[in-house]
Amino acid sequence: MSPVFSHGDLRLYLLNLLDEGPRHGYDIMQALADRTGGTYTPSAGTIYPRLAKLEEEGLVTKTVDGRKTVYEITDAGRAEVAARAGDLEGIEAGLADSVRLIADEVRGSVREAMRSLRADLAAATQEDRASAAAWPPPADDARTQSREQLHRAETAVAEFRANVRSDLRTHIARGGELAASVVDDLTATLDAAARDVTRALRG
Repeated sequence: MSPVFSHGDLRLYLLNLLDEGPRHGYDIMQALADRTGGTYTPSAGTIYPRLAKLEEEGLVTKTVDGRKTVYEITDAGRAEVAARAGDLEGIEAGLADSVRLIADEVRGSVREAMRSLRADLAAATQEDRASAAAWPPPADDARTQSREQLHRAETAVAEFRANVRSDLRTHIARGGELAASVVDDLTATLDAAARDVTRALRG
């Protein structure tokens, strides 16, 4: 999900970013992605026309620095930012809500993955017990089946690790924040899953 900039909000937020200091176009796009936890990554086609409009209105100026074009807010632009401080607070609150929602999604994905892993392990354990009760296999067959189930379990754990690691790294790469509570939930859920496996193995 991405934060929704209502009409005029993105324009004002661009002025706010430039009020913090001069920036070139890519820096502005990166700052927007960082401030929104990766939930909003604007394209050049979105940002540059708005910067050009702000320049036409006399709110920003631009200078060429080598291969980069640097934008800087004018006194008129600062005056608008100051006059609309209340609007900016509302925009910032909306962006903070979006980042919190992203954290909730990560936490929910971790919990769902662990529920699925526990369900798979429980089903495999029940299947093994049913097979043993119905037809006790020779010792060699039992060892072969155990090795196959071990491979299944190791594959499930590896896939879970890879998926969660990918989700977390992608979230951070997009500028998202990783709250301590999310890691705490992940650790607690993994500990619970380990205890479930131990109990299942002990029968």
